[in-house]
Amino acid sequence: MTISIAARCERTGAFGVAISSSSPAVGSRCPNVRAGVGAVSSQNITDPRLGPALLDALESGLSAQSALDSVSAVATHPEFRQLTVVDATGAAAVFSGAKSLGINAEVTANNVAAAGNMLANDGVVQAMVNSFISNADKELADRLIGALEAGVAAGGEAGPVHSAAVLVATNVAWPSTNLRVDWDEDPIASLRQIYEVWEPQADDYVTRALNPNSAPSYGVPGDE
Repeated sequence: MTISIAARCERTGAFGVAISSSSPAVGSRCPNVRAGVGAVSSQNITDPRLGPALLDALESGLSAQSALDSVSAVATHPEFRQLTVVDATGAAAVFSGAKSLGINAEVTANNVAAAGNMLANDGVVQAMVNSFISNADKELADRLIGALEAGVAAGGEAGPVHSAAVLVATNVAWPSTNLRVDWDEDPIASLRQIYEVWEPQADDYVTRALNPNSAPSYGVPGDE
């Protein structure tokens, strides 16, 4: 069981994905982002190859829907896959295979695509998108975690979840935010706690990578 949201920030052009699952370490397999290109999630019965393939298709110039059509057409066992895509224009698309598990749902809007499987009810995903849209003044990672929280408040997944992640790409070649809870009894709450620690330092870690002389240090000198 999984809920996820992929999105583009209309203010900054950043891309991000937030996701939670009953399985361990969902952040290691499902979300993918690429600066200037897009955000995607590959879930349900996950094929981790599909996320990078979708980003490659977007980078080649395909739209969200065309990339989704192209990749799902050649994927192995596509009937088991659930894929979300947001491209550099903010166009969004979702593919849910015929064997998506349990109650499954998908919602797209400008700059956002959300999907879930084995849901408590079919309104969960719409609640996530509503939350994302209504919090446009917040930072992207904050909005994405808030969308997971809204999904839980609307009923969430059909059983307990154990992992969660948020991944954001800004204007550098690596994800500038990459936070994971790989196994926990309340992973979304734990992810929120980690984000609250991370957020004040996030920009500084990018600066330190690009120009160490100009960035503040946290903890001991030379910390990562």
